[in-house]
This record gives sequence, structure tokens and C-alpha cells, in this order.
Amino acid sequence: MNYHAAKAFILDKLEQELSADLTYHGLHHTLDVLHVTEELCQLEAISPYESLLLKTAALFHDAGFTESNKDHEALGCAMVREHLPRYDFTPLEIERICGMILATKIPQSPGNFLEAILCDADLDYLGRSDFYDIGSTLFQELKIYNVLHREEDWNRLQVTFLEKHTFFTPTNLRRRAPGKQAHLNHLRRIVEQYDQ
Repeated sequence: MNYHAAKAFILDKLEQELSADLTYHGLHHTLDVLHVTEELCQLEAISPYESLLLKTAALFHDAGFTESNKDHEALGCAMVREHLPRYDFTPLEIERICGMILATKIPQSPGNFLEAILCDADLDYLGRSDFYDIGSTLFQELKIYNVLHREEDWNRLQVTFLEKHTFFTPTNLRRRAPGKQAHLNHLRRIVEQYDQ
């Protein structure tokens, strides 16, 4: 498999075709997920071969947004099937990559450890210090797409989301779950004020 050529192809496609309205799901998000995937592959001692599969999945996981913000995981998987054969990925490798991408659909549903790594990389920010900065870009995107408009609704949504979310890898359970819990506690206090 020619990972570097596939990476160059998809990064160019994302740069050219992603809408500027995607304030959260832009190229910067894909690059962040790729970076965290690389970290997790190292920290979880994933083989070099499987790391390449994971990094490819990270690069393509939101590529479907170039076509639609609905069912983007399935669209991304279709792109993987269309384009990766040209970069010498085998049918089995392509299906493994599709499995990783589809596992990131909310609610996340990893069926194996590689899928769990991509799920954790995709939502790594939930337990990081840049949680509020990144969250504000998602709120902005949701407003643009008329999903919600009020900060109160956004904060309630975040509480519900954080309560349901779980990290899967030992690394992120250790390094991100405590930060996520702190963010959840803070948001709960904010939401409690609305109810008074």
C-alpha cells in the first residue's frame, strides 16, 4: 500500500473541497485526528503495518463531508473503496479501514481495538485543555447548519453527549477521561443555573 500517495491525494481533496462552513469538521480536525492517531499507535504499541491502516482511516474518516454533512461516514467509506485500490490497498485492507471509519459514527461503536483507537482519536479533545475552544467551533458549525442556535441548548447538548461518551483505549481512559469528567462537571454547574 502506498500510504504517502494516498495521504497526499486526500489532503489535497479535503483542502480543495471542504466547505468553509465546516468550522469544526475542517481540514484542521482531520490533521488533529491524524496526530492523535499517531500518538495512540505509539502509546498502545500498534504494529507499523496496522498503524498505516489506522492513519489512512484517520485521513479519510471525515472525507464524506466533501459531499454531504449527512451520513458522511458511509460517504467516506465509499471514497475509500473508490480511491484506495489505485494506491495498492487490498480489498481486505480497504474493508478494515471502512470498519474504522464507520465505527466513529455517533454513538461510536468500535468492534475491535483499531476501531477503538480511531474513535478515541476522533473525540480526543473531549478530555483536553482546548475542549472549550474546539467546542465553540462545533457550536458555530451547528448554528450555520441550523441544528441549534442558543448557547443554553448547546450546553445541554454537551452535557448529554459527555454523559453518554466513553473512551475505549487504556491510554485515553488514563490521560483524557479525568479531563472530560472535569469539563462535564463544569457544564453541569452551568446548566443547573438555567433550571433555577
